[in-house]
Amino acid sequence: MSEALRAHLLEGQVIPAHPLALDRRRRLDERRQRALTRYYLGAGAGGIAVGVHTTQFAIRHRKHNLLAPVLELAADTVRDTLGVGTPTRRVALIAGAIGDTRQARREAELAQRMGYDAVLLSLGALRDATNQALIRHCRTVANVLPLFGFYLQPAVGGRVLDFEFWCRFCEIGNVVAIKIAPFNRYATLDVVRAAAETGRDDVALYTGNDDSIVADLVTPFRVRVGARSVERRIVGGLLGQWAVWTRRAVLLHERLRREAPGAEALALGAALTDANGAIFDVRHNFAGCIPGIHEVLRRQGLLTGIQCLDPNEKLSPGQAKEIDRVTREYPELNDDEFVRSNLTEWLT
Repeated sequence: MSEALRAHLLEGQVIPAHPLALDRRRRLDERRQRALTRYYLGAGAGGIAVGVHTTQFAIRHRKHNLLAPVLELAADTVRDTLGVGTPTRRVALIAGAIGDTRQARREAELAQRMGYDAVLLSLGALRDATNQALIRHCRTVANVLPLFGFYLQPAVGGRVLDFEFWCRFCEIGNVVAIKIAPFNRYATLDVVRAAAETGRDDVALYTGNDDSIVADLVTPFRVRVGARSVERRIVGGLLGQWAVWTRRAVLLHERLRREAPGAEALALGAALTDANGAIFDVRHNFAGCIPGIHEVLRRQGLLTGIQCLDPNEKLSPGQAKEIDRVTREYPELNDDEFVRSNLTEWLT
């Protein structure tokens, strides 16, 4: 199974980070949650990531106790929609895992029981751990499920992970992919260099840099390894930005794989970065990033509101107008018509 997963990820996939659908009393809205999963499948996504930052880390809090129900609902919806054992299409099920080693291992074991393929392992809780301690932590979780490494930007709960860490991380045999999301070009290069220098061409590199999606996907990264020049590519994305306008994201990804990048692709990349700035609330240091995602999905009818588990998590002042602006200025980025055509079926 891990080799099939590895091959699937190396092909390059669009993997949305799955949001959480809540009703107006902030309880799980199972109908809307299923509709979101069906939307991503219908849009052509090659995987979904559940229990991650976009799903809200607070699902783990005892008063909510939503981690298991949300993971199970997504997995069941994928299986029900595609059919068990469908040979013509694979969708990777990626489960987020956080916390100290005991918690992360427990969450990986939960995901394993529910049929997930890999763990997207966040290291933000181990803020003061040494590289050696971090690698021990990663190896423990990798004994349960294949690892999808995760460089999460510090602004939303991540920590700095240096080149030496990524070299040691790439030595873990059960690593299948790395999501590079530091929102920092220097740190992005650290991960790419580590994968190249350790010879792990079987580890798929995925962008999580919502501010530079197209640039990541079109750049040939060339690294000197001894006397050789090694080229690595970022082949796909696991992104919060791709939780919205997902059909357009799939078409963009297909286009970038099919065509040599030119000025038009780079211009589209700049438009996507501008749109992400509005949706993710860059002006307020990402305070409204999850409500911003919800707002786009609400306008399309996929969600009934933008409520989060934390009642204080809302759109920032002026954010709705910014979303208005980017929606108006970049109609080529949205998939409103696609959603309109399928919404009734997804909500059934």
